[in-house]
Amino acid sequence: MLVTQKITLHYMTAENFKSSLSQTNPPKGISILLESLWLDAKGDWHAAHELIDDLEEVKAYHVHAYLHRKEGDISNANYWYRRAGKQMPGYSLEKEWEDLVEGLL
Repeated sequence: MLVTQKITLHYMTAENFKSSLSQTNPPKGISILLESLWLDAKGDWHAAHELIDDLEEVKAYHVHAYLHRKEGDISNANYWYRRAGKQMPGYSLEKEWEDLVEGLL
């Protein structure tokens, strides 16, 4: 007997990600970096920071930098931007959040 299985692939878009902010929990299957940005957008900076605080990768350094910039700790943010190989952007936190999300999807 041949059994076929239907496989549905769901691709997360930036719009889907933003829409998920109306939910109680982050979307299943997203990366820890996206989960951190999701928590930040929901107003839980501390939980967002806790998720990425010990991660050792360039993309995590960029999220870490963004979070400290949002916190207002500019010297710490600059440290993390340098580790990420970036400079602090001259545009809004909202734009940086959107750029990070799009880059991580």
